[in-house]
Amino acid sequence: MQHLKIYNKQDVLSLTQLRRFETKLGERMAVVNDAINIEMSLKETSAEYILVGIPEDIGIKANGQSGGADTAWLPFLQAFLNIQSNDFLEGSEILLLGHFDFGDIQFLIETNAHGESEKQEAYRHAVSTIDAEVEDLIRVIASLQKIPIVIGGGHNNAYPLIKGSAKGLHKAGLIQLAQINAVNLDAHTDYRPVEGRHSGNAFRYAEDDGYLQKYCVIGVHENYVQQNVWLDIVNNPFIDMISYEDIFILEKKNFTQAVAHATGFTEDNYIGLELDLDCIESVLSSAVTPSGITMLHARQYVTFAATDSKIAYFHICEGALQLKDGRRSETIGKLISYLVSDFVKARE
Repeated sequence: MQHLKIYNKQDVLSLTQLRRFETKLGERMAVVNDAINIEMSLKETSAEYILVGIPEDIGIKANGQSGGADTAWLPFLQAFLNIQSNDFLEGSEILLLGHFDFGDIQFLIETNAHGESEKQEAYRHAVSTIDAEVEDLIRVIASLQKIPIVIGGGHNNAYPLIKGSAKGLHKAGLIQLAQINAVNLDAHTDYRPVEGRHSGNAFRYAEDDGYLQKYCVIGVHENYVQQNVWLDIVNNPFIDMISYEDIFILEKKNFTQAVAHATGFTEDNYIGLELDLDCIESVLSSAVTPSGITMLHARQYVTFAATDSKIAYFHICEGALQLKDGRRSETIGKLISYLVSDFVKARE
């Protein structure tokens, strides 16, 4: 985990706006006591949730999309650490571990690769490096029976999260096989064929490698489902999909029923709880949509699923403060902080 940057208390307080007569979350959240021996520090902490950032857009670029998902982590932290510590969310149940910095890999690709095709291949190769480091950390956290809360980054990171959680929970004796389920709120299935790792095929790789048992994705836009992927889903009893159109246009199920269906479909095992911000209308992401769910729906999804499932990890991805084309969203950090606080409150 050479790219993992560990935070100390001063790092946290430097982003926390201290104010008389108030206590902010940043003042209450834990950090590791020993950056050299992370595993022992995590074992000793009373915090149940381990907060980690993966601010990278390598997987997104490997999928031929616009970069920018590496910009959401810092504004999220600035918003989240300044939430009020109170009876609704106290803060000591969360340990802020740090973030992965893959900037050196990005620099090497940008400097040495020539042409878009060569760059894309280099990005796909680099995603495998990211996979290995993220998996190692998540495996340790899960084996200690803590719950990782991961802020991305691209959706490529779902693969090492699933793999690491499955291995860790198996090591802890909580599951018989190193397999977990996943529930995903997303405008896309991210179940593209195995063609080299990128943000569009994390769940396919996880299934092919035997770490993903069941997968249910909610809110998929029918316009962006590849025919071969659709046929694979229809013919696989361990995968299910409820489209955006079925919920909001044809009204076959309401949103709450769709979430309940997903948690029921996956209730026989731990789940990785996934939320791709490109499903929320007009939220800045690698694939901004003019037609999507509301922020209220996203918050309800997190709350309902966190309450109704055995959670292996929680992953929010694809959001951006600024895309490479210059578009900006000053509210992305606060948006993600609402979702993380909703998750912890629901679990507590």
